[in-house]
Amino acid sequence: MDKDAHENSSHPIHQDGGFDTVGSIATNVEDGFTMAAVGDLLLARPVTKGRHPGFDELVRILHDADVTFGNLETNIFDIRPFKGSPQAEYGGAYCISVPELGPDLKAMGFNMLSRANNHTLDWGLEGMRETTRALDENGIIHAGAGENLAQAGAARFLETARGRVALVSFAASFTPMSRACDPAGEAPGRPGLNALRLDKSIVLLPEMLESLRQVRAALPNYNPAGQDPSRVVLGDETFKTGDKAGYSFEADPRDVADILHNVRRGKQFSDFCIATNHGHTPGNWSSEPPDYEQSFARSLIDAGADAYVGHGPHQLRGIEIYKGQPIFYSLGNFFCEELRTPVGADMYAVYGKDPKVDTDAEVTIEANKGYPSPGGIAGATTERDYESVVSVSRYENNQLAELRLFPIELGHLKRFANRGVPRLAAVSQAVAILERLQKLSQPFGTKIEIEGSVGLIRLPPSSPQ
Repeated sequence: MDKDAHENSSHPIHQDGGFDTVGSIATNVEDGFTMAAVGDLLLARPVTKGRHPGFDELVRILHDADVTFGNLETNIFDIRPFKGSPQAEYGGAYCISVPELGPDLKAMGFNMLSRANNHTLDWGLEGMRETTRALDENGIIHAGAGENLAQAGAARFLETARGRVALVSFAASFTPMSRACDPAGEAPGRPGLNALRLDKSIVLLPEMLESLRQVRAALPNYNPAGQDPSRVVLGDETFKTGDKAGYSFEADPRDVADILHNVRRGKQFSDFCIATNHGHTPGNWSSEPPDYEQSFARSLIDAGADAYVGHGPHQLRGIEIYKGQPIFYSLGNFFCEELRTPVGADMYAVYGKDPKVDTDAEVTIEANKGYPSPGGIAGATTERDYESVVSVSRYENNQLAELRLFPIELGHLKRFANRGVPRLAAVSQAVAILERLQKLSQPFGTKIEIEGSVGLIRLPPSSPQ
């Protein structure tokens, strides 16, 4: 991009050298800039050279974009010389992949990956650092994990022919021991991930809360003078009243401030900024985002993000267009390979298995019991975990002009060891996926057109900035 393009497309600079009131500049990319974004990459092996009919079509879509983003939800290292160990606290499974995955991700077209998620430290700091090395060696830009909070939270940058892209990665779902922190006086910083802590409350109808208040009053050590009349705390749970029973979340203001600062800084040093959040709240059963997320995602756009990409619940959630920028509340799974090896002893114990008798595959199958598959072994929870989209956003005149949605399916009816690799969905399945996404996006005022087997979100043209 030439110097004049930068000067003509930016917001005016104030006399003091600062940026506008929110500390950001406008989208500043060449016409035709495209961002391909997918959700979770849960895979244990390279796939580009394997027998996966239809996968090559997706690879072409990924390669055509200027920036191709996904959430890396695994560790990459060779277990033979590995000096670390499986952690006693892990993200629900010991996600691991062989070193060959690094060049394979590059071959697929991925050039930006988020690292902050509940599997970042499944294999400890050694696993985190080996994964960093594998990505660096293959020229893949990644963000969300580092040797302290400043490094984990910082934006990382990708140079493309149509503009420089920043990525800020954070996780609302993570293991507590994986949260990074900065130095304090003589105390060193802590390696780990960039965390967004959430305070959870259970919302009850007023009469339900009153019953709980009576229970709390009957317990020892009750001090009515120290009680918040609008809330009841029992054990580790906080209850409050509302119009509908459910869950409510409040983001930690310190984490919010840090993330907004990193997004603002990332945009000041780039032409396009992606903010990405890994979260399972309110639960993987929910197709709706948690109550904190809409306002938070919008605040990130206001701070300078050009796109907000959510992932984590392993299913699609709605899409919002806010101030002309896309908010993906969840893009579901792009890869969902369930079998991996090796598995730590703690996971065997959780599912009542014996590593001297049972295999890694049998432990994984026990963890993902659902319905029987044609391969004769129980599979993962629901079909929707194996249906998603690849989103491709195209920009003209520094505005989002069109968003294309390519429905994919991950072979949930295949043998357990072979499922989880995506391909474009057949027309009937693609339409069903898009119709579901239409309904999920309606509360956000987003209109998705369906043309053949592709979803389209079109934005009206606007004058150049």
